[in-house]
Amino acid sequence: MTPGRFAARVAALLGITGAAALLVLAAAGSAHAGRVTSDAERPPISWTWTTIAPAAGEPRGYAEFQRACSVCHGSGPGKPGTRALRAKYAGKLPALLEQRTDLAPDYVRYIVRHGVTVMPPFRKTELSDADLDAIAAYLGRKQAAHGRTAP
Repeated sequence: MTPGRFAARVAALLGITGAAALLVLAAAGSAHAGRVTSDAERPPISWTWTTIAPAAGEPRGYAEFQRACSVCHGSGPGKPGTRALRAKYAGKLPALLEQRTDLAPDYVRYIVRHGVTVMPPFRKTELSDADLDAIAAYLGRKQAAHGRTAP
């Protein structure tokens, strides 16, 4: 189904008529014209507008975590991933992923690629294997020191 035909069906379902329907169709046509045609054209996932460089002594995974994960799993209010983990673990485990000592890199990779509950899966076009490996190593750094395994 073409974007224009899809927009027409949506407009019909929503009861949009006349000029509003033309705007929906025009938007669909312009969105189709600028469509990304290859994975090389897709920008990597990033929730920040600036480049984040690791602080002195921090691994690359720190910067990648801040760029791709902290919007949901960081500290502070309005972080849905942290809030969900706080409710799930009720103080038995830290809600902040960076404070956890039980996260194995393979577990992190699996969750990121497959998603869990309300967390969506992230494709390789959104988060490269190299970036995910850096994040998994960063979050798993304390696991090896404590000899723990993921829940």
